[in-house]
Amino acid sequence: MLKNLRPARFLLLLPLTFLMFGFNSPRDEDEKMQVIMINTKNILSYLHYSPKTINDAYSKDVYKHYFELIDPTQKYFLQSDMDEFRKYETKLDDYLNNGDLTFYKITVDKLYQRMNEIDKITQDIFSKPINLEEDETLILEPKLKKAPANKQELYNEWKKFIKYSILQEIESMNSKDEAEEKNKDSANKDSNINKPEVLSQNQKIKKATENVKDFLEEKFKRFNKRKKMDWFSLYMNSYAHVFDPHTTYYSPQGKEDYDSDFKGKIIGIGAMIQEKKGGLYISTLTVGAPAWKSKQLTECDKILKIKSNPNDDAVNIIEMLSSEAVRLIRGEKGTAVTLTVQKKDGTIKDVTMIREEIAIEDTFAKSIIVNTSDKKYGLINLPKFNADFEDKDGRNASDDIKNEIIKLKEQNIQGIVLDLRDNSGGSLTEVGDILGLFANAGPYVQVKDGNGKITTLKNKNETPVWSGPLVILQNEFSASAAEILSGVMQDYGRAVIMGSPVSYGKGTVQVFVDLNKFLNTQEDFGAIKLTIQKYYRITGESTQRKGVTSDIPMKDILSYAEIGEKYDDFALAWDRIPGTSFNKQNFFDVQALQKVSTERIAKNSNYQLLLEYAQWRENLDKEKTVPLNIQKFNDLMKQRKIQTEKFKALNTLESGLKFTMYPKDIEREKSDAAFKNKSEIWVKNLQRDLYLQEAINIIGDLKSRS
Repeated sequence: MLKNLRPARFLLLLPLTFLMFGFNSPRDEDEKMQVIMINTKNILSYLHYSPKTINDAYSKDVYKHYFELIDPTQKYFLQSDMDEFRKYETKLDDYLNNGDLTFYKITVDKLYQRMNEIDKITQDIFSKPINLEEDETLILEPKLKKAPANKQELYNEWKKFIKYSILQEIESMNSKDEAEEKNKDSANKDSNINKPEVLSQNQKIKKATENVKDFLEEKFKRFNKRKKMDWFSLYMNSYAHVFDPHTTYYSPQGKEDYDSDFKGKIIGIGAMIQEKKGGLYISTLTVGAPAWKSKQLTECDKILKIKSNPNDDAVNIIEMLSSEAVRLIRGEKGTAVTLTVQKKDGTIKDVTMIREEIAIEDTFAKSIIVNTSDKKYGLINLPKFNADFEDKDGRNASDDIKNEIIKLKEQNIQGIVLDLRDNSGGSLTEVGDILGLFANAGPYVQVKDGNGKITTLKNKNETPVWSGPLVILQNEFSASAAEILSGVMQDYGRAVIMGSPVSYGKGTVQVFVDLNKFLNTQEDFGAIKLTIQKYYRITGESTQRKGVTSDIPMKDILSYAEIGEKYDDFALAWDRIPGTSFNKQNFFDVQALQKVSTERIAKNSNYQLLLEYAQWRENLDKEKTVPLNIQKFNDLMKQRKIQTEKFKALNTLESGLKFTMYPKDIEREKSDAAFKNKSEIWVKNLQRDLYLQEAINIIGDLKSRS
């Protein structure tokens, strides 16, 4: 959860003379990384909510976490490498204090060496016949694996990985063939007309092998394009995450991406860039954006060069990562960018466009009308608590939700479901503004800083936009700001909270601290997203690790998985503080709603089947090995298909709910194919949504209030 305060404004409140680090601009990349290390250490030590002692114990935690980030499946480093690295296990604290790059350089240099060797290993494996008849097994569980003892074991491990990948490709082909066979038009059942080509097993093995070979070639090409500096962010985060999971170092590029996502907008041309077969290609175009308006770019055009500014030379991007190419395409609003592209017919064309602000619509709230037999309800989906603090005309979650409520009220809906599932949070201030759309003025959250000072934040709106029945949907990925909103709605008794038994459990507040604020330079050194507060419900309860408990709990396919703050080794502890004064409302009888809902979902055979599927899937995820013999692998897949027969009904189930889009959205679908496709997928998923079905039932159980 992030309140995106400008670091300069926030830091005026603190004595920061000890953080100043005067120096001339770094002469090279090494000096830049050293400066980042030292200043990151100072910020972590003096500004973090619960700073850790930088000692050998901390060093050991950082060491362990670093290798979980850089080689999680233990497929890259040899045991001899790990033995060499081990002597640095208690030195990482000293390296952070002094800006010493020794360990970082040794490990990253070794990683590049091993990846080049593995590239050659895979080429050698593909140059020879791959025997899928051998009786071998691949270990899937990383905790059971060890680093390869020598290069021969490394070779064997990658050979097993390649076999597994080939078998998965073959299974994908088999499943596709089976689906096409079942979906054939019954009128052509006995005809050879329009029958798709069915490959023999040997043909499938050959094709699958080629696909895996192409995939790995691309993987190593992309790796070699990455700069060593790119790995530095990962290295710094092994230090930051040990303070807590949400304290993170962002490179300048990473911070730019975060800001774009948070605001829901970028400045560019509105074209997705896709990497394939060593090149960069135009993918989806945003309707109305510069690329679309140019009428000169189409999907699958290959990008050869990018000219970021009229006075600059065009940059050849043939060997460039897509992320680097995107940097060249983005820029200031109103400026020109030229793409040199190769069309499908082989012709070369220069296309010049003027950059515009492009909205990332998946960030913003949206709504739809839900129809039952005799009533209409509203569904509002909020993906994030987005806000744009730098642009007074920028979009924010509360204004968007207000607009959606107004649209729904015009349709005479009887209740609203606010969907916060998979909402990872965002702006703290937006929570209070959204609360004010549904409830009268009052406190909505308490925050405590590292010195123990407690501040209560209040919603001051006395004129709610919607005072009728309200249900909030949550799941295991509903976190932070989403938990604050659902928690305060529950405390006031304003909304029924339903969905996963508990939410994620993130009860901490972060701000961005720009590193160059403390440095005598205009160069961008990135930023630290720093935990500076914990937040508490108005009852005094923390959501940290525990989350928000649903009034109407309904397990889902994630309920058996280890998802949530409580599963992270470095998560801050749960605690509580005194509650603040507030007026609880009696909008509904929770126990009565629980009783009728429990009886209803117990009779819902689709929901019971979904729970059975969730348990079955979780058992699969716990399998630690897989056979690599093609016959045994196929037998295992057949066994699983037999087991999943009973679950196929979940793919075609109907909740019975009907949905109506707004006239403007229906009109937009006629000219915006991407929007139409997204809308169709959304509605199709809603029609199978058992949780939304029960949420609508709950609203029907509630009595409307004026």
